[in-house]
Amino acid sequence: MAERPPVTDWATDFDHTDPRYVADPAPIWDELRQKCPVAHTDRFNGVYFPSRYEDIKAITYDTAHFSSQRVVVREVPITQTSPPITYDPPRHGPARHILMSWFTPNAIRPLEVRTREMCAELIDRLSEQNGCDAAEDYAKHIPARVIAYMLGVPESDGDKFRGWIQETLEEGITDPAKAIHGRDGMNNYFGEQVALRRAQRANGEPPGDDLVSTLLDATIDGQPLDDDHMVNTLRLLLTAGIDTTWSAIGASLYHLATHPEDRERLIAEPELMPTAIEELLRAYAPVTMARVVVEDTEVAGCPVKAGQMVMLPFPSANRDPEVFPDADKVILDRAENRHLAFGIGIHRCLGSNLARMELRVALEEWLRRIPNFELADPDSVTWSQGTVRGPRRLPVRFGH
Repeated sequence: MAERPPVTDWATDFDHTDPRYVADPAPIWDELRQKCPVAHTDRFNGVYFPSRYEDIKAITYDTAHFSSQRVVVREVPITQTSPPITYDPPRHGPARHILMSWFTPNAIRPLEVRTREMCAELIDRLSEQNGCDAAEDYAKHIPARVIAYMLGVPESDGDKFRGWIQETLEEGITDPAKAIHGRDGMNNYFGEQVALRRAQRANGEPPGDDLVSTLLDATIDGQPLDDDHMVNTLRLLLTAGIDTTWSAIGASLYHLATHPEDRERLIAEPELMPTAIEELLRAYAPVTMARVVVEDTEVAGCPVKAGQMVMLPFPSANRDPEVFPDADKVILDRAENRHLAFGIGIHRCLGSNLARMELRVALEEWLRRIPNFELADPDSVTWSQGTVRGPRRLPVRFGH
């Protein structure tokens, strides 16, 4: 791909793939909130970028003007329907309802045992070393294995999942061939899984207790789901459930590696972990979604034109000082925390209970076995670009 020109003015030439934004977007959000709360760029075929909490929140509730038909800003749009996240009302509700029982607190609770075992297995390989890449060797493996477990497929398939998702959500932002390759890889994989479960049933085998089997048994208005609906839904579960949590775990470990006082406090006060998880999610929220403007309207007095995209930078909303005092500080016992790390409105993340559990268990197990660690080389830390932001290289050194 051709090299992209650097941004010269964030208010009129915004680019979320610019290396400065990828490395540290917080100062850019601060600048925009103060000077131009709704930025615009002609890049990516025209995109608006609101930076304040209340404006981002308002857009998520306005389904009349902002559609979820496309939720990722790309150089070249590709067809990638994923119910229920790309469905608008009234189709959204029934499609979401099918999945809800899998993501309630009661449904997630039994998964904690296997998740803790996975984390322990990973740490067994690391704890006798002098250090590791906390993103590459630990964080990225956990959500992929958990999702595979829920789908009833081999946990070793997590390597395939991560590759496809990176192509779809990161590399594919500026390289459409990568996005299509990742999409098709997931579609083919899940098409085969659906066909396999059907064949097993035809041979008299009982239905499995997994998400693929749930979709085979589901109906909307009395009609079974067609194959496209099932495959697209399963692809959504991968794209929404792996890169996001992988990034949240990695960012939390990055924070604890660079803030020993917070790390020591969590070890001394383990009862603080649930509150600390919410604060880490607020401060390092990984996801920036998007909507299509379907009818001319305004955002904070700024005209927005139909046909263009509007980004929903939940991480910027979470750093808005009008809503969060000391917004750029991580306060582990922050009492009031209305963060938008999981979005808001009808498309709020269905898997938030799962993500919280994975993040909590991943940190608990790491701190139990590796209580002392720091960045081995701060300059070698790298962050992903695109829809999901998290550390991709995170070399840490263990203390003893």
